[in-house]
Amino acid sequence: MDFHALTQTAVDFVRANQGWGFLVVMALAFGESLAFISLLVPATVILLGIGFLVGESGISFWPLWAAAAIGAFFGDWLSFWIGQRLKHDAVRYWPLSRNPGLLERGHRFFERWGTLGVFVGRFSGPLRASMPLVAGICEMSPVAFQLANVTSAMLWAASILAPGAFGLKWLQDWI
Repeated sequence: MDFHALTQTAVDFVRANQGWGFLVVMALAFGESLAFISLLVPATVILLGIGFLVGESGISFWPLWAAAAIGAFFGDWLSFWIGQRLKHDAVRYWPLSRNPGLLERGHRFFERWGTLGVFVGRFSGPLRASMPLVAGICEMSPVAFQLANVTSAMLWAASILAPGAFGLKWLQDWI
């Protein structure tokens, strides 16, 4: 799969169809945060590209930020719910059945850091999708999980879109 072409196609689509930007960004953030799908979709690179598109085209940042935060929140929430339901049987399902170390690393990280681990895990590619699943498996308090989930989703959405959206404008103004 040519990830560069996929990224360019997604960014070009949002450029040509700005009205769909909210749904595209929300779907990408959801997929990036969902336990099983995140291993298949290069959403981080596409979202970074969309951030640069915002910076160059004048597309409003805030609706796309909200879309990314909402998508990330629901992706993690669903992963947490799956972890609560499947418990340790989650490792029997693809792609975890082929990458059991991913769940093991997430479990060690969660045992050491707890709620903070769920928050910080959002910002680490390999942990992003496994931490909510592990938190569900380990029966983390839903309230503590959702607090970490919503706050990290809002910050992650800003960190993925803002560098392109605001950094490009700052660089253009500076030069």
